[in-house]
Amino acid sequence: MAVEFKDSVTKENLMRAFAGESQARNRYTIAAGEARKQKLYVIEAVFRFTADQEKEHAEVFYNHLAKLSGENIHIDGAYPVDISKDVAKLLRLAQHNEYEEHDDVYKRFGDKAEEEGFMDVAASFHLIAQIEKIHGDRFGEFARLLETGELFVTKAETAWMCMECGFIYRGTKVPSECPVCHNDKGYFVRLELAPYTGSEVAR
Repeated sequence: MAVEFKDSVTKENLMRAFAGESQARNRYTIAAGEARKQKLYVIEAVFRFTADQEKEHAEVFYNHLAKLSGENIHIDGAYPVDISKDVAKLLRLAQHNEYEEHDDVYKRFGDKAEEEGFMDVAASFHLIAQIEKIHGDRFGEFARLLETGELFVTKAETAWMCMECGFIYRGTKVPSECPVCHNDKGYFVRLELAPYTGSEVAR
């Protein structure tokens, strides 16, 4: 049943989503700082990469509220406190939150938007829900590598990329520093997990 946007539950859900994405961006930026302190630069990059995407999600939701510019929207909600010195735990907490957005929150918000007749908003919620699943999977994979001691070591020879200069190293263990730019081993990432690589360089 179509309703006026100003009277809708959808406008409140959009503000909740904007608040949630904005907070996620800050949580991930803070988590990135903790990873950096521990010289886990690849984990820092994952958190910052995801934080930038959360900012884009926030902007999508915020832009749907443009017709209410100048007004205040009152919302309530529960938001997580994810503070830890344990980087693997930070990754697991982030994974949980992303899956919650995918499995429950944004699906429900999207369904409500459809019910109220806001199909463009519904599409944003449903599509961004799919992205949050990818975020959760990514956080989970890096948490697993960190927990099992496999972040910089493998049983079989594999290719690694230095995120600072792009040098490709092949072996079962990354070098203590990049032989090209001399940055710490913490900048190496498995090539298959590195962004912007062509499949031909992995072979």
